[in-house]
Amino acid sequence: MKTLDINPKAKGLIFDLDGTLADTMPVHFVAYQNILGKYGVDYSAKMFLALAGVPAIETIERINEVYGTSLNAEEVGHEKEAEYERMMHEMKPIEPVVNLVKQYHGKLPIAVGTGGYHRLAWKTLEIIGLKDYIEILVSANDVQNPKPHPETFLRCAEQMGVAPADCQVFEDGEPGMIAAREAGMIATLVTDYYDVFKA
Repeated sequence: MKTLDINPKAKGLIFDLDGTLADTMPVHFVAYQNILGKYGVDYSAKMFLALAGVPAIETIERINEVYGTSLNAEEVGHEKEAEYERMMHEMKPIEPVVNLVKQYHGKLPIAVGTGGYHRLAWKTLEIIGLKDYIEILVSANDVQNPKPHPETFLRCAEQMGVAPADCQVFEDGEPGMIAAREAGMIATLVTDYYDVFKA
């Protein structure tokens, strides 16, 4: 396994949360399957991975487009989040990435930029033991445009007081990698550093 480290040019670090700091992807997938199954949607792992990092309501909108369903995106999105919350104690920290946060805590500004919702994001940080290491959290509640739009990461940079070009983003999903590159940041895919959820 390769060792994860920061780019020498980085002056601020931004971490995605689900699938980057916390191994939540298997839990999210089962939560989606449980809820969508009730509506007769057989949600595939391939589709789930293609939408990694996209908030629940937008995910349901995409499912309607792809599966030809007419689910109420807001209602079903909230149902999925409630199901996820019921199961979230099952998640594990992704050690190589979590260790990086601990290693650079107090040395460089650190932020979390997530497509998840604020309250659950803090709960996730608590479960994986990082609540006291993170001061800046930009969630789906704080932006108009979720990933792959760069707004999440640009807000992180602004709150850290670091120029976007000097920020290194750690991500596990394609939407997040696009967002980091669009923001002009150093983009690092963490899935090379741990055994990732597979379709």
